[in-house]
Amino acid sequence: MASSLKNLSVYKEEQIPSLESYAFGFVVADWNEDITLTLYQGALDTLLKHGAKEENIHIIQVPGAFELPQGARFLISNHKLDAVICLGCVIKGETSHNEYINHAVAHGLTNLGLSTGIPCTFGLLTPNDHQQAVDRAGGKYGNKGVEAAITAIRMAELKKNTKSTNSKIGF
Repeated sequence: MASSLKNLSVYKEEQIPSLESYAFGFVVADWNEDITLTLYQGALDTLLKHGAKEENIHIIQVPGAFELPQGARFLISNHKLDAVICLGCVIKGETSHNEYINHAVAHGLTNLGLSTGIPCTFGLLTPNDHQQAVDRAGGKYGNKGVEAAITAIRMAELKKNTKSTNSKIGF
């Protein structure tokens, strides 16, 4: 999705269930913390707005984006969760390190979600520069943390209701 075509924080609120009975985990990378904390705040506010209880939200911080899958594994191993929201930011920089990190995180979270059955959302920004990160962390393109929270909610709800075959399409 091209961010310039859509505000990442826009969603249909009426389609979000009450989160009173759901439990969520957060894994937040310390690296680029001015960005990751803004992503976290947007995601947390979204969960609370839709009824999540603070005692059902578990948060850990990891050194960087590369550690997001392992942090998610720690949370899943120690808490009964409906979804894990993973937030980080890898700015391209002068080398290709970002490609290795981004691919490793994507594969790690995908494999973890598939092996555990617990959705792990990819709230990892992969911008070319700091300004692009700011634009996606509460800036002109909204807050990718909100999008990661909505994805986690939708996947947790989907998992809960998979046995029902009377779903409606129309996000």
